[in-house]
Amino acid sequence: MENSNKSLRLFFALWPDDATRDALNRTGKWLHQHWGGRRMRADTLHITLAFLGSTPIGQLDTLTACADAVRTDAYELILDQAGYWRHNRIGWLGASQTPPQHLELVGALNTALQAAGFPIDPRPHVPHVTLLRKSQGGEVPACAPVHWPVSEFVLVQSVTESDGAHYEAIRRWPLA
Repeated sequence: MENSNKSLRLFFALWPDDATRDALNRTGKWLHQHWGGRRMRADTLHITLAFLGSTPIGQLDTLTACADAVRTDAYELILDQAGYWRHNRIGWLGASQTPPQHLELVGALNTALQAAGFPIDPRPHVPHVTLLRKSQGGEVPACAPVHWPVSEFVLVQSVTESDGAHYEAIRRWPLA
């Protein structure tokens, strides 16, 4: 019998297709040559849309209903700007211009989550992919843009094991 008190560590995300993941991984290698640090594994690369954290398994149906309510068109996200956050030593790749559909997706998801009683991050959403941790940063090198065709978003479970976090997309929602 499954324990209904069990919690899962969850977040909604954009999950790259294989070609996008390969391009992001190449950029991670390039940034690592300049800034050092620990590269993120290719299978963990994503853009977080809404972080939920530890969530009771009994709330999965409510989360599914929140995501079912989101209606946004598919779009292309161009990740063309490398950056470094000194406070947490993160090297990342982001978009210099955020498509309106991306902001609609994040806004609709946050509105549905908040209406259902889930906490949301009040800070403005900055679409980025974490490529390096524990990095020294430095001068920002030019990076080849990564063109990401966004046609769905996913609910992801994070499981921490001895070799780090492992992510599993447990549900997908297509965009129009």
